[in-house]
Amino acid sequence: MFNYTFSKISFVFFLFLNFSYAQVDVIYSDLVWSDEFNTNGAVNASKWHHQTQIPNGGNWHNGEQQHYTNLLSNSFVENGVLKIVAKRQVFDDQGVIKQFTSARLNSKFAYTYGRVDIRAKVPTNLGTWPALWLLGKNITEPGGFFAATHGTTPWPACGEIDIMEHGITRDQPAGYIQSALHTPSSSGATTNIGGTIANNLGSSFHVYSMNWSPFQIMFLLDGVPFYTYNPSVKNASTWPFTADQYLLFNIAMGGVAGDIPNDFNQATMEIDYVRVYQNVQVDTQIPTNFTATVGAVTSSSIELLLNSNDNSGSVVYGVTYGSNSTSAAGTSGVQKSMVISGLNSNTNYSFSVSASDLSGNNASNNSILLNASTTGVIGCNGTSSAAQEGSFSTGYNYAFETIGTNSVKVTFELLDTNRVGLVAFLRKQQTPISDVQMTNVSGSRTFTYTLTGQIPGSTISYAVKFAYANGLSVTQYFQYVVGNNCNLGLTEIKNNNKIKFKNPAHLNLEFDQNLNINNLKIYSLLGQKMMDIDNCSGMIDISNLSKGVYLMIISVDDQIYKEKLVID
Repeated sequence: MFNYTFSKISFVFFLFLNFSYAQVDVIYSDLVWSDEFNTNGAVNASKWHHQTQIPNGGNWHNGEQQHYTNLLSNSFVENGVLKIVAKRQVFDDQGVIKQFTSARLNSKFAYTYGRVDIRAKVPTNLGTWPALWLLGKNITEPGGFFAATHGTTPWPACGEIDIMEHGITRDQPAGYIQSALHTPSSSGATTNIGGTIANNLGSSFHVYSMNWSPFQIMFLLDGVPFYTYNPSVKNASTWPFTADQYLLFNIAMGGVAGDIPNDFNQATMEIDYVRVYQNVQVDTQIPTNFTATVGAVTSSSIELLLNSNDNSGSVVYGVTYGSNSTSAAGTSGVQKSMVISGLNSNTNYSFSVSASDLSGNNASNNSILLNASTTGVIGCNGTSSAAQEGSFSTGYNYAFETIGTNSVKVTFELLDTNRVGLVAFLRKQQTPISDVQMTNVSGSRTFTYTLTGQIPGSTISYAVKFAYANGLSVTQYFQYVVGNNCNLGLTEIKNNNKIKFKNPAHLNLEFDQNLNINNLKIYSLLGQKMMDIDNCSGMIDISNLSKGVYLMIISVDDQIYKEKLVID
């Protein structure tokens, strides 16, 4: 642990909070519980419980292969750092012999709403599954610290918040860490997943944070948000996060983390500190300077721009329209954008907007009434199952919509329901390939991204890469004219007799002489574009291409054809 003086810690913490507060919905600033791990030896027994009891059946969940122990060799504090060690060790406990030992620590502290920061160094050894996470205090799990006194609710109804997991997403790039929520609506192979890349994972400390408010749960890496869980409907099925949760630190072995190499000896997770913040001071001051105006308007959404000041640092905004209502929190003095979506086009809406603080103190000028009308749709949409890489069993919905004059909102929804750990990337048609991660519409398989600075009348071409556990699928490219209301792209024809060419080909690609091709693209089987030619026919030189199998995308008379090409 860093040997900072108190003043240095306060200064660094102040800078960290000011950087990250602008990005979370509720600011939590009062330190209510922590462990700095300053005393060498066993963990502080007043703060931590070793969970060692094996669940029914003699094994831990998910096919794991370890015994959790209270041995000093598996968990101890050294030089200001908690070390959790998973090791190859034959161990007989509770009548079961296992080949690996590790530690699973429960905090004896539980809380509802707040922020937790954990500075840790995470092992990356194959077959290991290090995790920093929380479970509902009311879980009925034998051997847990709270089970005997508070256990009333089985998993996943108790709720589970995974701040950081590593080792169970082997299809992702090196350094990928995952956050997830498990609820009755989505548990086990949950769809409520976000992730990001941590540089130098395994060799450097990072701060893993979770900001939990009544409105959303946000995950941050080194103060930068990367995933927010905010289901549109919050009930016991989607949002069991209204009661106390406690912290767990552990390293599991094998199971969904994959095979454990024969040369594995041990792996260590190091935790520098854990700090939990809440707001505990009594607040009697009302929000002031409350304003509300209408922002960007589309065919299906209206943006409300809200602002107010409050001594607590956070303001809660409530919006009612028709029989619907929603609420969200924002930072005091910082304009909050609330986008009301799912609206009908060419329709007028009336909104009643209020401001209060977390203690329920209301602004003096509640409520402000706003009126706005949605626009007509300027864009294109449809459904397809065409893929340029991988495949789709059902397909996907797609939509391109011009927002204002120079922005395009791109929305893709994956219809395949058997994909786990789903993320999506918008891919521009260019060489080299360039991907940008899309935003998940929480609780769904829909992803969006808004392209700004587009030129009205220009043609853009994009595909989407869906990545998931053990694979990926890439849609076909879609062309869209910015500002147009049109039939998007070209219609795919899977079976046709119109495209005739010599196949296999050698040096030259020979088409029927009467065929006028608007555009020809040739891709490798890895998705790399090898050729892109406009307005061609007859014989085309392909002598620069190596022998092998390729995919051709051919545009003819407003139709698109997909053909396999063999070069010998």
